[in-house]
Amino acid sequence: MRPFNLTQASFGGRVLVSLLSALMLLSGSAQAQSYSLERMEMRAQLSPQRYTTLSAELGAKISRISVKEGERFKAGETLIEFDCALQAAQLDKARAQLVGADNTYAGNQRLAALNAVGQVELRNAEAEVMKARADVAYLQATLDKCTINAPFNGRASEQKAREQQFVQPGQALLDIIDDTTLELEFIMPSRWVVWLKPGHKFNVRIEDTNKSYPVKLLRIAARADPVSQTVKAVAVIDGNYPELIAGMSGRILLSPPKR
Repeated sequence: MRPFNLTQASFGGRVLVSLLSALMLLSGSAQAQSYSLERMEMRAQLSPQRYTTLSAELGAKISRISVKEGERFKAGETLIEFDCALQAAQLDKARAQLVGADNTYAGNQRLAALNAVGQVELRNAEAEVMKARADVAYLQATLDKCTINAPFNGRASEQKAREQQFVQPGQALLDIIDDTTLELEFIMPSRWVVWLKPGHKFNVRIEDTNKSYPVKLLRIAARADPVSQTVKAVAVIDGNYPELIAGMSGRILLSPPKR
């Protein structure tokens, strides 16, 4: 029989104690992380549901900008006008050429019926009509770009160009936002997705006004962060509050249900 080794037994005990201590530390760390996630402060910033930058589609001089920063406008309202006198004159010329081409083609059709003109001349006259119509359509489309209309109801956020300034195609002119509905983006624990669903109502405390407002959850991101165990959520202010504007921030007032 092999003799009992006291040194080996002592070493094995120390290893067992170390393993148990490590497991307890890991368990405590997981509980602390869970508590931290449940109690973390969820910050949110107000942002408009729709926003865009209006840009020039042609090179021209700005003749008028009808809204100033902060002013409201309605969908379809003309916001920016360009000086397009040259394009208008070119369109008038193209229309006159179309009338002449139509007359020539009509005359050749009558002559063709009397066998007084060949088919080549007739087809060439028809091609001139098609060409003139294409020129008219092209110039009309260009002239339509001389005004920029509002794509939605909203407000002018930032003016990036001035009247009488010559701009190039693609140059930014005016930032606009639709602030009729304000959204809030915030980060929440991913474990909350089991009970927090779109339509859930809660509150947000806006620091700029020092007031609380009702909020309704719109959607939750499709992917969670596996490291922080969080996920992005988007809510919307549930009601109309004129004092709220995009860019204000605050704290989401939301806690998990009691178990």
